[in-house]
Amino acid sequence: MLDIIKTRRSIRKFEDREVEKDKLKAILQGALTAPSSRGKRPWNLIAVTEKEQFNQLSQCREVGSSFLADASACIVIVGDPTVTDIWIEDASIIATILLLEAHGQGLGACWCQVRNRETKDGNSSSDFVKSVLGIPAQYSVECIIGMGYPGEEKQPYDEDELPYDKIRYGRW
Repeated sequence: MLDIIKTRRSIRKFEDREVEKDKLKAILQGALTAPSSRGKRPWNLIAVTEKEQFNQLSQCREVGSSFLADASACIVIVGDPTVTDIWIEDASIIATILLLEAHGQGLGACWCQVRNRETKDGNSSSDFVKSVLGIPAQYSVECIIGMGYPGEEKQPYDEDELPYDKIRYGRW
């Protein structure tokens, strides 16, 4: 598992190649095993596989979302704040599982933050994504995971360069 974690990097460039349905299914199944506080599962996942939708979603932020246009699949993570006050944490956990499972399937992936972000015209990114995908008003979009076959190569994390000074044992 440590090798998977060390070699998983944010990939924003993808080959023009479709993600196989069985790989997408495995990624989604893996996500459904994500831990959730008190088993509430305040999230929903929208698997997007249409190029036109990628193009629309790539405009959800002023900067930082354009890579979605070249993705081969996107998974939108939607939270329901009426289920629990820690829906953001639970949505973030499932997003992390998606990133790791995508890497385990040989794909590259990257998180695109949506919650508390704005479109280039100053509107809510979450509202923009909700309008594109027909998401009901009570929900909030946490992020979009764009994925596909990597069109760029990044080096794994170097164990010697990890920020070990961020670790404390027992006390601050």
